[in-house]
Amino acid sequence: MTMINQLTNAGALPALEMTMRFAAQRQRLAAHNIANIETPNFIQKDVSVEGFQAMLDEAVRERRGRTGGMHGALAWEETDEIRATESGRMTIVPGSSAGNGVLTHDRNNRDLERLMQTLAESTSAFRTAADLYRSQSMILQMAISERV
Repeated sequence: MTMINQLTNAGALPALEMTMRFAAQRQRLAAHNIANIETPNFIQKDVSVEGFQAMLDEAVRERRGRTGGMHGALAWEETDEIRATESGRMTIVPGSSAGNGVLTHDRNNRDLERLMQTLAESTSAFRTAADLYRSQSMILQMAISERV
């Protein structure tokens, strides 16, 4: 394993990266739902935040058990909603949220308040993870450049 891989797979960086990917993809999904809020027969889709958190928790626990600490790549298990791409990166597979919202005369299950809540949650999760990631990266950059 190269030194760069060891640095980028240290501490919370892999978990923060996965959190940013999940939040960004969920944000994109919410935007798609909003764009189709007036589309007849459109069924809003969403992914389970709790499912992502459980998958991430299990991956962190597995890494701790495997390496005895806070280093190494996260070996996470796919779920029905969270899959790996060919490059090994995480992607979401949204499911129908047909049970949510009010079914209107055009058979669209509108729930604008829930969509706005999803946007706010995703934005907050992404910003928090990005700030923490940036902070950890700056610490690594200072250490590499031998600045204190």
